[in-house]
Amino acid sequence: MDTTAALPIPYFSQWEFPDLVSALLSGEIFAADDPGWADSGATPPAMPLKDDCVDAGAYVVDGTSVKGLIYAPFVRCTTAKWDLAAEVVTTMGLTEVGELVQRSNPVMISLYSSVREPTGVAEGKGGHLVLAIGSSPDGLTLHNPSGLPGRSQKSTFVGYAVLDQYYAERGVVYHLSSPPRCRS
Repeated sequence: MDTTAALPIPYFSQWEFPDLVSALLSGEIFAADDPGWADSGATPPAMPLKDDCVDAGAYVVDGTSVKGLIYAPFVRCTTAKWDLAAEVVTTMGLTEVGELVQRSNPVMISLYSSVREPTGVAEGKGGHLVLAIGSSPDGLTLHNPSGLPGRSQKSTFVGYAVLDQYYAERGVVYHLSSPPRCRS
């Protein structure tokens, strides 16, 4: 479990207070109930990044729900907005992800959402995005924006054997030569 490469990328939760993720996922509370939500700049249901992605064709809105991320327009949008070099990869093994991270390229990978709390066989592959920020010969270190507090949020190591059950073999590779900057 010793991570041989870990990129210094800060963790950000999908919501303002990471400790509330369990309650948010269970429906016990809603995003607007997060005490930090109003300070985030988001105004439910509109959020600036989501709106940028919808405008770019990276998200499809169906009524009040936003459907899965479409990678190519997402990469074009983030490149234009933040000058963030990235590429879509549609067939990528887990060891390749680890090698990319070893070369200082964080990789956003598609896993099934129950990877938050792996308990045996996954119900599917893909559909939930996490950021691979570290690697070792045995697995990856992940930042999971909707991971569970103290268990699967920040800098969480997951072995390749477990990841393989959840992994859809696709994602976005980031090429960081310098920190991203926003083009407003």
